[in-house]
Amino acid sequence: MSKYIKYIYIQNICSIIRKEYVKNIKIRIDTSTVLRLLNYKIDEYTSLLQNMALKNHSFDSDCITLTRFVLAEQRKIPTVNGDLSQLLNSIQTAIKGISSAVKKAGITNMYGISGKKNIHGEEVRKLDILSNELFINMLTSSYTTCVLVSEENADVIEVEIEKRGKYIVCFDPLDGSSNIDCVVSVGSIFGIYKKPNELKEPLIANVLQSGKNLIAAGFALYSSATIIILSVGHGVNGFTYDSAIGEFILTDKNIQIPSRGNVYSINEAHENSWNTAIKAYIHSKKYPNNGKMYNARYVGSMVADVHRTLKYGGIFLYPAVKSYPQGKLRLLYECIPMAYIIKQAGGLASNGEIDILDVKPKKIHQRSPLILGSQEDVQEVLQYIKKYKDNK
Repeated sequence: MSKYIKYIYIQNICSIIRKEYVKNIKIRIDTSTVLRLLNYKIDEYTSLLQNMALKNHSFDSDCITLTRFVLAEQRKIPTVNGDLSQLLNSIQTAIKGISSAVKKAGITNMYGISGKKNIHGEEVRKLDILSNELFINMLTSSYTTCVLVSEENADVIEVEIEKRGKYIVCFDPLDGSSNIDCVVSVGSIFGIYKKPNELKEPLIANVLQSGKNLIAAGFALYSSATIIILSVGHGVNGFTYDSAIGEFILTDKNIQIPSRGNVYSINEAHENSWNTAIKAYIHSKKYPNNGKMYNARYVGSMVADVHRTLKYGGIFLYPAVKSYPQGKLRLLYECIPMAYIIKQAGGLASNGEIDILDVKPKKIHQRSPLILGSQEDVQEVLQYIKKYKDNK
């Protein structure tokens, strides 16, 4: 029996008798008895633990940082040069700043509302303002952007002529910020377009592009760890922030969403406002005629809910309701970037009628219904929608 197998065997036995603990390599007499029965000496077991700890916590001298990853990926895109890496570096910097602010919000008195309302009539949180300023300042000073669209600004943000580059960035600086005071996961969302060969006037005309023109999209999630999920058109990869070296490290390669999940994510408080198709679909997941019922999971921060869907499969829905007949989520900087990521990972995204990436926005703050997730789950919802539409 190898040392590793003996280690696992020992751990299983000790777990059963529930009397083992390892702290500073101290082991109770109950474990010692088990080890003697196995004819395995304490010092060998201790040495094994130390060696495994050393191996598991060794420093990777050849880790792939986000910058290194993008430099390699942009070589696959003929029309992209080093500017994309420079742009994503500026977004990284903004995300690092927001991550630090979120972690220290309670200590630095950053919780609570600012007393202002944004263009959508929503209460603006103190962290909303800081996050927005970080994104704007980092992007405008990167010399890679020409026009920006933020959830917090009524109009497009025009970059000074001498600082202009060739990219357009649409972003939600702090998604789910209403949850920040109760320490629930929040995030940032961004989508990157390339400007037309000649900038049109007014500049807003350059922004209103369909999602099929995206060069890259991603989101950051501020939770137990700070992560960035990114696609530059060749799959989806995840990066985790290592504060010790100040870099995002590649930790999830080529993320693929399962073809079907067992979780639905929707705000069920609006059930009375759903159309018949959505009601019927959710009912079929809660009370299936055959098979297992689905689990309900809803955080209320889009980034958190979509990230869980991306990792575990299932479906995320934010349909139109009576109070928001056109949907509530914003198309340019919420629906399209998230749809792009999900589709790059092998999933589907729709507004209930057509692919989200086929929708060309008419306004920068245009709203849209959104259904995204595992292919089979989204296809099933669309079948319900078609069925009830045909029956009208």
